[in-house]
Amino acid sequence: MKAIAGLGKLVALAFWGAVLFNILQPFAQPFATLLLAAGGLILLIHIVELLVLGSRLKGRPHPWMDRLQVLLFGVFHLLSVPAAGQEDRHA
Repeated sequence: MKAIAGLGKLVALAFWGAVLFNILQPFAQPFATLLLAAGGLILLIHIVELLVLGSRLKGRPHPWMDRLQVLLFGVFHLLSVPAAGQEDRHA
């Protein structure tokens, strides 16, 4: 599961890099608009995900860093966060 989460984070980082590059140097139309719309939609989904599952991050040592990673990586970061009551168990 760690490999899938790591690969997902890598793909998410590449996606956000493409969105940022598109903002700085727009791609040809309609790809620029589509990429901005997809980036906005993914950001909205990650915000909703943070609001719904943010309680899992309250007991963490650096909850604000975890929140930032959820905004960037979404569920791929949450896969690495243990559920409540499972902090002392090793998988």
